[in-house]
Amino acid sequence: MNILNWFLIGTEQEYNRAIVQYEEIKRVSKGTPKHKEKLLLAHLISEYEHKKSELPEVGPVEMIKIQMEDFGYKSADLAVAYGDKGTISKVLNYKQSLSLTMIRKFSKLLHIPAEALVKEYELKTNI
Repeated sequence: MNILNWFLIGTEQEYNRAIVQYEEIKRVSKGTPKHKEKLLLAHLISEYEHKKSELPEVGPVEMIKIQMEDFGYKSADLAVAYGDKGTISKVLNYKQSLSLTMIRKFSKLLHIPAEALVKEYELKTNI
């Protein structure tokens, strides 16, 4: 990949592509065009990670929804990670709390610190 082909990283796919490229060229010699590309990639990757680490002050379910939107995921994608579409629907509609297993899987999948997903939040009741 040419240095002129790199732009600000805006999606998880672009981030993953940048990581792969960085790993391929991380040991190049100083003063080469590939070294300049490596420095640029390091900067772009760092900026993307910093942006992603600035999570909003919202409840766990809203945070999941925000990250789903950012990554272009649907509830079906979460169901693939967790294994149960019905439970995912209940959680996203505040009918069921997140389980410890969900917290672990969604933390990894959506790049959300587990601490942010264990916060208490109210469920909707059918009373």
